Amino acid sequence: MKYIVVLCDGAADTPVPELSGKTPLEVANKPNIDRLASMGELGMAKTVPDNLPPGSDVANLAVFGYDPQVYYTGRSPLEAMSMNVHLELTDTTFRTNLVTLSDEENYEDKTMVDYSSDEISTEEAKILIEAVNEGLKTEEYEFFSGISYRHLLVWHNKENKFSLTPPHDISDKKIREYLPENEVILSLMKKSHDILKNHPVNLDRVKRGLHPANSIWVWGNGTKPNLDLYESKFHLTGAVISAVDLIKGIGKCAGLDVIDVEGATGTVSTNFDGKAAAAISALRNGADFVYVHLEGADEAGHRREIENKIKSIELIDEKIVGPIISALDEDKEDYSILIMPDHPTPLAIKTHTRDAVPYLIYKSGKIHNTNLKYTEADAEKTGNYVPLGYKIIDKLLS
Repeated sequence: MKYIVVLCDGAADTPVPELSGKTPLEVANKPNIDRLASMGELGMAKTVPDNLPPGSDVANLAVFGYDPQVYYTGRSPLEAMSMNVHLELTDTTFRTNLVTLSDEENYEDKTMVDYSSDEISTEEAKILIEAVNEGLKTEEYEFFSGISYRHLLVWHNKENKFSLTPPHDISDKKIREYLPENEVILSLMKKSHDILKNHPVNLDRVKRGLHPANSIWVWGNGTKPNLDLYESKFHLTGAVISAVDLIKGIGKCAGLDVIDVEGATGTVSTNFDGKAAAAISALRNGADFVYVHLEGADEAGHRREIENKIKSIELIDEKIVGPIISALDEDKEDYSILIMPDHPTPLAIKTHTRDAVPYLIYKSGKIHNTNLKYTEADAEKTGNYVPLGYKIIDKLLS
């Protein structure tokens, strides 16, 4: 028996006026997913507890089958694990975005123009983070470069007592009331602006009509994670396929193989074909379980790119779900597949919510023959509800 999770990050939404009051899932052409929905189980699952932040860290831990109330220690330490950054139990880590702030003279008066600096390339970002680290590193804290706009700050021997705001929560807003209260972190952010605003990489980006990555934004604090191994917890071997360090970090902590796919970007332009091929190869070469994470719909939601959100869903259907199911059917392999988002990222507000998300579970050979499609409305109609999202894995494995 093979088990597959196709995680459509941020795909769930609310009715969009420009789509005649429909959601992207309702508008998207997704024949493979809708066919499975008509034969499988639809329902809603709440992946984010009310007392935890509605981030991909909390939500994906739940979908993996880890109770966030027990296992959640913050977002950035999971990313650190993916980046092979050694952590002590006394370290506090922070996600560090390269962001674009507006041009006001006083830092406090600036606006969050772009939380991703036009999804800056990893190559450019590495140069900028290295410049920040060279200018700001001390024995207490240091910076590590990641992928695109996503990077890491480690503060050694520091207790994790911080309240910090994700930059994607404040797009187009003045940053003053969202700045960190901790004076050291605020100072690092301000000094980074001095280092980055006239850096040659940014001057070149401006010439090319791109947003400059003119400041760091520090958030997502946490401490070293300690997840039970997947093989001991669920008696499964498997693999994780994602462009995002957060998901790779969960996979590493869980003892799953982390498969890097060339051209995987975490956007609508990711290498969908490569991800599907990697998943099929893993399943054919002994993996019991594969977790395929697709980030494009979430990024489009944060940027209010309606067409790109729809396109991301359609590409998941065409290039991920279709090929994986075809390969398993060709191999005459019994399988159980779970398709769901981790959380909604509504276009209307451009950030995450804690609302329940639609799930679809299809088990080969078990056909219900309904007229339901994979949408928020049809999932709600069923009355199926999983209040503790981390138990959704039990439905997949049962």
